[in-house]
This record gives sequence, structure tokens and C-alpha cells, in this order.
Amino acid sequence: MIVRATRREVLRFGSAAASVGLLAAPALAQSWPSKPIRIICGYPAGGLTDTFARAYGEAIAQKTGQPAFVENKAGASGAIAAEQVKNAPPDGHTLMWTISTTMIMNKVLFKKLPYDPDKDFALISWMDAGHLPFIVNAKVPAKDLAEFAAYARANKASIGTYGAGSYSHVAVEALNRNYKLAMQAVHYRGEAPMWQDVGAGAVQAGSGSYAAASGLLQSGSARAIAVPTRTRMKKLPDVPTFYEQGVTDRAFLVQGFICLVGPAGMPKDVVQKLSDIMVEAGKSERIQKILDTFGIDTPAQDHVFFAKFMAEQGPVWIDLVKSLNLEPQ
Repeated sequence: MIVRATRREVLRFGSAAASVGLLAAPALAQSWPSKPIRIICGYPAGGLTDTFARAYGEAIAQKTGQPAFVENKAGASGAIAAEQVKNAPPDGHTLMWTISTTMIMNKVLFKKLPYDPDKDFALISWMDAGHLPFIVNAKVPAKDLAEFAAYARANKASIGTYGAGSYSHVAVEALNRNYKLAMQAVHYRGEAPMWQDVGAGAVQAGSGSYAAASGLLQSGSARAIAVPTRTRMKKLPDVPTFYEQGVTDRAFLVQGFICLVGPAGMPKDVVQKLSDIMVEAGKSERIQKILDTFGIDTPAQDHVFFAKFMAEQGPVWIDLVKSLNLEPQ
């Protein structure tokens, strides 16, 4: 659905460039943008990707003086949106917010894609999707990974994932490898039903976003026992990382991400301008509050960081997903 601006919003966006708005910086070149900016979001309204698209999209509108419209085109792990953006004119007026699955993992999960993640897009900005803590049901007698592994050896343990081929699926298999276990991965269509079953004890644990699991953590019906990457979460400072607990599998050192891209062939100066807008917007009070709500420690990074990240961690993600031995769709 296209979110259409009201007359008041158009006037507000149009006057923003002449005022001291969210981002105070020199005016952009007159050639771009010359019309409203269409932002296609590859995932449903209400989620983190959509929230970022709208918040950062408003920053783009305020900075450029042109309205920025968000259009949700969910489905096929972001492939529907990706195909539309791939075929759009590369003039900087059609952009896409999507996630690491669309840009990397789909190359393994699908036999045939209607787009080439490596060739069809201009990389603009990378955004951390946040730590994805490993959380167990409160009745499971485990306060760390070693205790959970001991529990799983003595009992049949199932771990929820928010989708086959997702990070949470990779986490289950990595834990099985590390502790020589055979825990079952139970796949759900998204985080909400997964966390519901973790809280009810239908599955013993799961990995996912802090924001989606915060209700369980606050109610005491579940507890976090590990977080991925080498640094602890600001929201869960007392929960050690996988690495601190001796689980050094590379699955717990890679980062999921949300990103802004455009069609391949976009002018380099437009990519640079958008990249600069994103970085500065990430420092704004509004977006800092969003990051805090979702337990994300790092704001938007520029296109240079994004390209380096894809070159270094893209192959790692591909190998991890291949190790799941999933049958491509």
C-alpha cells in the first residue's frame, strides 16, 4: 500500500529544506531530487524494517524538500520488492529498504531469483538489525549456555526459529555443532508466534530481536542467557556473549542488517548524498529513541562501510546457510 502524503505533509516537507530541520547541512544539488521519492519496503508495515524506512524516509524528505512515500511490497523474502527496484530508473527517485536475507541468504534459499543481489543494486547505507539474544523459557533450569546444553542432553529440547534459513535457524545448528547435540529447530512464520510458544513452554528457547521478546523478559516468563557478537548489549548488560561463554562459532559473530539500496547505475553523487543523509539522520533524537526501543546500539553507516561489510561478511553468511543443507525453493 502506498502511503500518500496529505496537503499539510507536502507543505511541511516542502518548507523543511528552508528551515533548520532534522539535518542542518548545505542544500543538495538542484538536479536531484526533482520529484517525490518512492521508498519500497520489502517487509510488512509495523516491523523494524518498515519503522526504519519511515523514520529515515522522513529525514530524506526533510533534507531534500521532496515528499518520500513508503510502499510496502512484502513477500518471497523481499524478492518482490527487489525485482521492482531492480527495474526502476536509476535516478535516485526509487529506493528500497530491505534486510540481509534479501541481499545475501536468498542466493542459497531460492533456486532462481528475479534479481541479482550482487549486480542489480547500488549500496547506500547499512543499519544494524540489533543483537538477537538467545532466550529460554523461565522454567528451563539454565542460566547460561553450558547449563542449557546439559539440560538438552537430559531432556528433549526444541528451539524456535522465525523461519527456515534465518539467523535463528543457523543458531540452532551452530549450538548443536558446538555441544554435539540434536536439538530440534521448530520453524515459525515470524517472531510473534515463536515467542508466544517460548513463553508458553511449547518450545524451550528461541533467538530473535530484543524488542519482540521484551514482553517475555519483562514479565519474567523467559530469560536471556547469551547474546551474539563480541560485545554485550546495552539493554542486557549482565548477559554474556556466546563468545564469552566459549562458543566461538562464526555464526555468533556475524551481524544481520537492514539496508537502503537503489537500482544499479545510480549516479555516484546521489548515492553519496543519500549516504550522508542517512548517517546524519542516525544521530537525530527521533532515530536514537527508535534504536533504544529495539535494543540496537549502532545507527546507520555509510555506503563505504556497507560495501566493505558485504565483501567481508557476505561469504560467511552464504557458507552458514549452505551448512543447513536446505532444499532451495
